[in-house]
Amino acid sequence: MSQAREHAPQHPLVDIDWAGRPVSIEYCRVGNPDPAAPLLVFLHEGLGSVSMWRDFPQTLCSTLGWRGLVYSRPAYGRSTPRAADECWDVDFMHRQAFEVLPALLTALAIDVEHQPPWLLGHSDGGSIALLHAARFPQRVGGLIVLAPHILVEDLTIRSIEQAKDVYQQTDLRDKLARHHDDPDSAFWGWNNIWLHPPFRDWSIEDEITTIQCPVLAVQGVDDEYGTMEQIHGIARRVPQTELVALPDCGHSPHRDQSEELTRRIAAFINLNGGDSV
Repeated sequence: MSQAREHAPQHPLVDIDWAGRPVSIEYCRVGNPDPAAPLLVFLHEGLGSVSMWRDFPQTLCSTLGWRGLVYSRPAYGRSTPRAADECWDVDFMHRQAFEVLPALLTALAIDVEHQPPWLLGHSDGGSIALLHAARFPQRVGGLIVLAPHILVEDLTIRSIEQAKDVYQQTDLRDKLARHHDDPDSAFWGWNNIWLHPPFRDWSIEDEITTIQCPVLAVQGVDDEYGTMEQIHGIARRVPQTELVALPDCGHSPHRDQSEELTRRIAAFINLNGGDSV
């Protein structure tokens, strides 16, 4: 573990069976401790982790009066790192949505049948949330997706190419080491698959049409990783989607416009049958 990580909060780990592979998942519970309170599950971005959310999950869940579950996917945070020779395939987000997330919810004894959780996903996490809700429509109460991807755009690829240069030429690796036990596992797993030529044709546009729950899709006007087509494409295929375009906001609405985002989320939940304070 890097020296910087030694002073980071030590969240618990839970073991899951990922399609026959034992994996440990870092997680954190926030918000209302009442097990009967509604649950909001947070799914991080392509370089995210539990700690990279900072205090947003706690603040949002306190505002709503909800429970929150925040976790780091395999290869991120304190979760089991990606093996040095493990290369993710084009279906890497599908596997997270269809295999890892269900296994985690089962391991933590979350009753998705009787009290379906809401999912809040950012970037890659937003895509994973959409895929999970499309595959398991009865197990998700609602979706909040921040800067999600439903197709690959030229803008996205250019920004990810730039991120590669930054990682190799600056102190970005040291900064990521504050949040990941193995920053190379996190960065190269994400960067290599997004820049893998076959991934250019990746799209979940047709798959998300089976989503049945309410969807709040949020995009920053100044997002450097995606255009408004990402959320407009969701709305065309999932008619119960509400769109929010945030001005003065880049790829991370929960950091750039946290207060406005919290207000919009609370209003959306109240409008769509969720109980918030």
